[in-house]
Amino acid sequence: MTNDNGAAVRIDVWLWAVRVFKTRSQSAEAVRAGHVKLNEQATKPSAQVVPGDTIRVWKDHRYLEYEVTGLVRKRVGAPVARTMYIDTSPPPPPRDIFASLPVRDRGAGRPTKKDRRAIDRLRGQG
Repeated sequence: MTNDNGAAVRIDVWLWAVRVFKTRSQSAEAVRAGHVKLNEQATKPSAQVVPGDTIRVWKDHRYLEYEVTGLVRKRVGAPVARTMYIDTSPPPPPRDIFASLPVRDRGAGRPTKKDRRAIDRLRGQG
């Protein structure tokens, strides 16, 4: 299922084909928004990916890092997709970090100045 002619593939197509994003439009939007870096450079959805490139994606509140090893134009199954890159992402943060963040009740409105200062103190910024 690899690219037959060895030509480069668009970054938005590659990210969709190896199942980083569910749809190609989500992939293109993430690239346009600056959440995807190709070889540490901001890029456009039409940028070409070749084997050996590094891709860094901000998704689900963490960075995912991939080294491209193969090219595909069509979406492939997960076992095949995993052979198209080397995942060098750092491990996800522990779940207890997200559980310890303060949460405001829905409909409580904007925080007052006093509330904001208390939140800043909790985060260690105040």
